[in-house]
Amino acid sequence: MKCIIVDDEPLAREAIEILTAQTDDLDLVGSFNGPEAAGTFMTQNAVDLIFLDIQMPGINGIEFAKSLPKDAFVIFTTAYSEFATDSYEVDAIDYLIKPVKLDRFRKAVEKAQTYLKLFKADLSGNNIENITDDHFFVKADRKIFKVFFDSILFIEGLKDYVVMHTESQKVITAMNIKTIHEQLPKNRFVRVSKSYVINVKKIDSVDNNTVYIGKSEIPIGNIYRDSFFDGFVTKKILSR
Repeated sequence: MKCIIVDDEPLAREAIEILTAQTDDLDLVGSFNGPEAAGTFMTQNAVDLIFLDIQMPGINGIEFAKSLPKDAFVIFTTAYSEFATDSYEVDAIDYLIKPVKLDRFRKAVEKAQTYLKLFKADLSGNNIENITDDHFFVKADRKIFKVFFDSILFIEGLKDYVVMHTESQKVITAMNIKTIHEQLPKNRFVRVSKSYVINVKKIDSVDNNTVYIGKSEIPIGNIYRDSFFDGFVTKKILSR
């Protein structure tokens, strides 16, 4: 994957440069101290992945991400964990808290690599049909998958698609997250951010900002937090 770094701090750029050199399948093609120079570079060069700082003078990372082409993936890098939920409002692949550790960096890159392969496939025929009380069929990757609601861990909205994370696989289809949420049982599937719908039966633990399902950490969006916790605690939607 061709990647660039955008960060106004020289030491922060150097740290990410070291991590990219230690990670397979990353080709660092540029390192920039701000969005303007990075944007100019991207008009003339192909870039798959951007390691993007959030807090920068002038145009910040969130604003810059909104201007990027749909085929560019973003991993935010920030020293402030409170910005994590904001990063998913612009379809970020992941966010990394500085100082970034190598294992966490590689996990984010592996996710980007997985999604890049998915999005490079022909997704034009991917869709959902034949919805029943406990499952639906998904056309994806020239196959038809029967997906039971009980097998879905969570659903992630990314670009113009949703990625269904099940217990055994990832299935991607052309649909926005609002549409698919409206077709799922409301007593089981709850939207916790602009980019995520979760199966509440699969939750392992929760803190104020994050839902943990297996090894996945799912951010809780600010505008969804109160309604989620009201349902989670008061209405006991997790009661078994």
